[in-house]
Amino acid sequence: MNNEKLINRFIDGDKTAINDLYAEYSPRLYRFAMAYLKSESEVLDIVQEVFVNVWMNRNKLKKDSNLDAYLFTVAKNTIVSVFRKKLSEKDYLEHLKNKSITNSIDTESQFNYNQLSDKLNDLIEQLPPQRKKIYQLSKEQGLANKTIAAELGISIKTVEDHLSKASKFIKKNLTEYGFLALLFIDLFVNSK
Repeated sequence: MNNEKLINRFIDGDKTAINDLYAEYSPRLYRFAMAYLKSESEVLDIVQEVFVNVWMNRNKLKKDSNLDAYLFTVAKNTIVSVFRKKLSEKDYLEHLKNKSITNSIDTESQFNYNQLSDKLNDLIEQLPPQRKKIYQLSKEQGLANKTIAAELGISIKTVEDHLSKASKFIKKNLTEYGFLALLFIDLFVNSK
C-alpha cells in the first residue's frame, strides 16, 4: 500500500484510512509491544491506544511523515507510560504496606501501653494504704512532698520514704515487661 496516499487520507479524516492503517501496522506493533510487556491484554491495550492517539493527533502529521517511525515512537512512549504507571503503583502499594505495618506497630504499642497501665494500677492497689495514698497524691495529683506531709500530718522524710518504697516496688514488678516498661516507668512512675 502506498504510505503517502494512506497518510493523506488519514490526515484528511477518512475513517477507512484508520482501518487500513490498523490492518497494516497492528501485527508489527503487537510484536514490538510484546517484546517489552509480555502480557497479551496489556499489549492489545497498547496497540489500541496507539491508534486512538494517532487518530486524535492526525492533524500533527505531515504528508511526508515517516509513518513507521511515527507509529513506533507513539508505541514506545505508550509503553514507557505503562512502565511508569506500574512503578508508581508499586511505590503506592509499598507506601500502603509500610503504612499498614506502622499502623500495626501503633496498635501494638497502644496494646502494650494499656497492658502496662493496667499492671501499674494493679500494683498501686497492692501498696499498703498509707503508701498508696501518698503515691496517688504525688503521682496522680502532682502534689509536692511538703504539701502531702502537711495534708497527712506526717514528716516530709516519711513522705519521701513511702514514695521511694512505692517506686521500687512498682519498678521491680514492671521490669519483666522489658524496654517499653522502662520507658513507661520513666514517664509515669519517676515523673511527678
